[in-house]
Amino acid sequence: MTTTQANEATADQRYANVDAVLGERVRHRRKAQNKSLKEVAELANISISLLSQIERGISSPSVRVLASLANALNVGLGNLFDDSLNLISQERDKIVVRAGERKHLGFWRTGISKELLTPQIGESGLEIFMVVVEPGGNTGSQVYTHEGEEGGMVLEGAITIEVDGKVYQLSAGDSFRFSSNRPHGFRNVEKEPARVIWVNAHVSKAD
Repeated sequence: MTTTQANEATADQRYANVDAVLGERVRHRRKAQNKSLKEVAELANISISLLSQIERGISSPSVRVLASLANALNVGLGNLFDDSLNLISQERDKIVVRAGERKHLGFWRTGISKELLTPQIGESGLEIFMVVVEPGGNTGSQVYTHEGEEGGMVLEGAITIEVDGKVYQLSAGDSFRFSSNRPHGFRNVEKEPARVIWVNAHVSKAD
């Protein structure tokens, strides 16, 4: 095996481990809410087989799919970043997140990674992310919707956001805000990575 092949094999194993942990988090939250695979799949508008594959760690969800799953489970996306499988953080009054404590989630197949900048306390309705979109990175060919509202600002590079079929080009210093119920998606068509502060706000639905 060449060095390149060995590095690729190591990367593949690392990505597989990420998928396995993420799948475990999704499954834990689904079962904690006594919801069936069929119920969550229907709420997320995905197939039962895809949800099963995600939970078993053999399929890597896109940003669109994971956002839909978080919405179906009535949790913020940040709940799926948590290293713990507890639904409610033990640090109920946590205010500060140190740089080395950030929860990280990489959508390695789509060239997008997110770091959770806010403390994850229970089912908080406010989440702030540092989003890095690599050249060519995108949320997929399909736009998506979920509950809540979002906004942010491009710190470095440039991204393209599509909302309700209208395309917006944003460069460093540009900011945005829109209802998450509107069909949307984003991508980086430039040659340099883009860094974006991205805010998601949602209101938990009553059981």
